[in-house]
Amino acid sequence: MFLILFAVTFGLRVVIACTLSPFGDEAFYWQESLAPAWGYSDLPPLTAWLIGASEAVFGHGLLPMRLPFLLIGAAIPFQVRAIARRHADDAAGWQAGTLAQCLPLAGSLGVLAVPDVPLTFAVLLAMQGLLGALDDGCWRDWCLLGVGLALAWATHYRAAMPMLGGLVFLLATPRGRAQWRKPGLWIAMGIAALGLLPIVIYNLQADGAGVAFQLVERNPWRFHADALAQPLEQAATCTPVAYVALLWMAWRAWRRRGEAPFDAIASIAGTFIVAYFLLGLFADDVRFRVHWPLPGYLLLCAAWPSLPSSSAWRRIVHAGFALALAGLLAGFGWLGLAASGDGARVLANLKAFPSNFTGWRESAAVLQGELLHDSGALVVADNFMLAAELRFALGGPRTVYSLDSPLNAKHGRAPQLAAWRIDEAGLAMHAGQRVILVVDETSLRERETRDWLGSICARVDIVRPLSRLDLFDGRRRIAFYDAVARAAPDVPRNTDQCVIWMAAYRAMPR
Repeated sequence: MFLILFAVTFGLRVVIACTLSPFGDEAFYWQESLAPAWGYSDLPPLTAWLIGASEAVFGHGLLPMRLPFLLIGAAIPFQVRAIARRHADDAAGWQAGTLAQCLPLAGSLGVLAVPDVPLTFAVLLAMQGLLGALDDGCWRDWCLLGVGLALAWATHYRAAMPMLGGLVFLLATPRGRAQWRKPGLWIAMGIAALGLLPIVIYNLQADGAGVAFQLVERNPWRFHADALAQPLEQAATCTPVAYVALLWMAWRAWRRRGEAPFDAIASIAGTFIVAYFLLGLFADDVRFRVHWPLPGYLLLCAAWPSLPSSSAWRRIVHAGFALALAGLLAGFGWLGLAASGDGARVLANLKAFPSNFTGWRESAAVLQGELLHDSGALVVADNFMLAAELRFALGGPRTVYSLDSPLNAKHGRAPQLAAWRIDEAGLAMHAGQRVILVVDETSLRERETRDWLGSICARVDIVRPLSRLDLFDGRRRIAFYDAVARAAPDVPRNTDQCVIWMAAYRAMPR
């Protein structure tokens, strides 16, 4: 069952990875890969390094960009299997790996080139090392723990969560407290600290831009009651019965925290679930975050075959994960439809429009047609996502500038664009040159759209409209303008007199 499920899901992931347009964040990670560095304003370097290495070998394209993530994602069920069989038998390992593949987020890992794939792999690698070190005290396992944590730090600032989970284990369990006196733990922490070097080096060079975004700019640090709905979000993500089963596993593992391996698994998995819930009450309430506890869920899948339970509970768990598998297949269906124009129209009719994956190819085709008439024109997009998408479609060498959209700051990309000099300040260095301006009229929320689009006329000199794309009954609207770069933004004028806002307003669905 494990192998059949793996073959089916991996095949689906490959097909989707070869056809689905990159969404904005994914394209920006690709753009970061063109400028290898110790870090970037949104992330540590590993995601960009993986993309860059793959494209250096296989060339530019959707599959080369996503190939490392497909392979890493394919390894994760086998990691869960290895953790499960350490304290059980081979059958328990296959069962745990099968459950892990059924979870929608886990079963689809690798379709997109996103940092959650190597981060999840790194957390599970560290757990493999920790459990081995606890059982055998082998130096190799302590080193594996350190390497896993170092990879996690090199991938994302959320590597702080497995560190916190490990601290809970070291403080809250007898076996954990015994490790403080063992040199292997400190060797592992020394290796893990190597993963912090890129973060430290980048933030010293960039005046703390990465830390500022992750810890300050993206988080309100005040209580917001809407975050109390997080368990409902998690239930929808895992599917409800599977989520209840995972919480039951966490409780049963915690009750047996005096035994191996439940002490380590319960401490670390429980930290992922509880700490992220508490953090969510005060932290980022705007961006997508339902994937954060996934490594904890996978650890619980590894513990499941070893947890004593009644036949009734086993039937509930199996039924819940069967429903989760149905959710995974439905997710693959959604992504498959999103990969084609006709499929996106079907999703639009079902009120499940994949806006993040649509419109880029059509925009690039129009832009390439305009560049045939004037290949020396500068290309400027009105936000970083559109700029990265267009650059990906054009193949990379051509610079695509981004205006200083509110999206750039919201997603932590403004400092990086400034460092590359492809923001408005960089564009001002080419004052007087012809610009092909591409404007995504649907990128912002409705209440922000008027002010932003109305301000563009003060940022570049608009000469005339070139063309317009109205796609999917107006759900995606992208306009093209002939413009001239300015030396500096003008004083904002009456928004309603800006040709860009007027054109967008007339095109809005009524």
